[in-house]
Amino acid sequence: MNPILEIKNLHAGIGGKEILKGLNLTVNPGEVHAIMGPNGTGKSTLANIITGREGYEVTEGEIIFKAKDILSLDPEERALEGIFLGFQYPVEIPGVSMTNFMKAAIDAKRKYKGLDPIKPGEFLKMMREKQALVDIPDKIKNRSVNEGFSGGEKKKNEIFQMAMLDPDLAILDETDSGLDIDALRSVAEGVNKLRSKDNAFIVITHYQRLLDYIVPDIVHIMYDGKIVKSGDKELALELEEKGYKLVE
Repeated sequence: MNPILEIKNLHAGIGGKEILKGLNLTVNPGEVHAIMGPNGTGKSTLANIITGREGYEVTEGEIIFKAKDILSLDPEERALEGIFLGFQYPVEIPGVSMTNFMKAAIDAKRKYKGLDPIKPGEFLKMMREKQALVDIPDKIKNRSVNEGFSGGEKKKNEIFQMAMLDPDLAILDETDSGLDIDALRSVAEGVNKLRSKDNAFIVITHYQRLLDYIVPDIVHIMYDGKIVKSGDKELALELEEKGYKLVE
């Protein structure tokens, strides 16, 4: 079985400052990886570099996604290849309805694969099925993307977008930030319903509480730009008890 994602000796930074200092990570199909670590250790930088955000510089190493080196691909190409990033602070897109936004995204992915645009009836059927799967109200279809949404609604909307796009790798960057317990549980349930033997998730979080609902196969601790310790869910509980002196 080939890994979905393989990162080898990744050195990268921004503005001349090195943030990632020889990071290695392998993610296989069917796995959920949690990445924990203190502020400033490079967790969000890692997510941004995997997805190709501009402004970051990779000075050494490889990122292999589905057996393809993706460092030369732009962010849109990486998304079309099957990488999804759930933002810590999802942006609002006034004047663009969720229906039109998702139709454009689905058609772009189909075009990239050499397929015709999705038929309207098939698209609406897909929307209904995914709304039901992640418990999104029907009224969302006509609202502008994230405009006027609460924090919990924005995060649930991202899980809905993920369900529609069906990525091979989903990276959730502190998706639990600012959520109350009901919204957290709802988002986690959506993620759990989308887990399969063919896809994989990287969940970046500060808090063990999210991992009560999205149970990871592997927990990694990042410190000073590297993954310094890996284990099962018990590692997250140990980290909560002992703090980052566990790895200092």
